[in-house]
Amino acid sequence: MTAPQLGSLTWIPAADRPDLLGEPVAAALSSLEGPAWVAAIDGDLADTAAFTDAYGVPPEASANCVVVATRRAGETALVACLVLATTRADVNGLVRRHLGARKASFAPQDVAVAETGMAYGGITPVGLPPSWPVLVDAAVAAADLVVIGSGTRGSKLAVAGSVLAALPAAVVLHGLGRPVPVSPPAPEPVPQRAPDDTDVGWGERPPEPDDDDRRFLEDRPPHWGSD
Repeated sequence: MTAPQLGSLTWIPAADRPDLLGEPVAAALSSLEGPAWVAAIDGDLADTAAFTDAYGVPPEASANCVVVATRRAGETALVACLVLATTRADVNGLVRRHLGARKASFAPQDVAVAETGMAYGGITPVGLPPSWPVLVDAAVAAADLVVIGSGTRGSKLAVAGSVLAALPAAVVLHGLGRPVPVSPPAPEPVPQRAPDDTDVGWGERPPEPDDDDRRFLEDRPPHWGSD
């Protein structure tokens, strides 16, 4: 197998370095229907924006796995959603409707970590509890190669999108990932004139009728006396 060329990372077969993987992920590797590659990274740079900047892997080649909690008929269930890093999972729309849930929201961090056995920021669809649905965006499934978590913050996996779509609990959904809204650029600040930056200079007053005479009388020195 030829190692992929993704960013500045060195990719090696994941099966050769189980020490770089979370335990559930290492245990699930043999069930994948295609090769998986792993690359070591700085754990402080595992979050998407920092990872992209540090290692040169474009956001469109990365996918985020988020854990969603749903409520239906008084029961809470967990589901994983896999979308490209350039998008956000449509949790309150498509996810909720697909699962017939009354409510859907991102699972709390401590719940996601405890239930997956993976590090937050490294949660991945490989090795999740078998009862969990895994919803995969169609754009992820169509990707030749996509970078995902490895169960830890100290490495990343690279696998074909088709391998993720073939996971036993996977369901491919079109429109699961919605484009992240782009904030309009902040307007240029309007220059504010300082109080002394006006047409009226130091010690001056705006012109008024008979201003010359009034100014003369008001500004006369005390030793001039009065009229």
